[in-house]
Amino acid sequence: MYARVNRFHDQPEAMEAAERLVVDKIVPQLQTVPGFVGVLSLVERTTSRSLGITFWETEEAMRASEAEANRLRGDISDAAGSEIRSVERYEVNLRVGL
Repeated sequence: MYARVNRFHDQPEAMEAAERLVVDKIVPQLQTVPGFVGVLSLVERTTSRSLGITFWETEEAMRASEAEANRLRGDISDAAGSEIRSVERYEVNLRVGL
């Protein structure tokens, strides 16, 4: 399994709207992308930082989804006024209880 980690710095007043956007629009679109396994969202409200982690069956599936991921990340950034700090890709080498 592979993971794409998206780091954002959010506008504090827009964090709830961004969360709704992810649930209502982004996740349903991700679920149609071949090789998509799941998503995890982490927030640190006191610093207005967040992580969006998407999981992929294979590295090839993750790489093939780059254009769609760029578009969806831009949608989140535009709607919530978030700054995209970084996008990183990893191989998942340990998973317990998830």
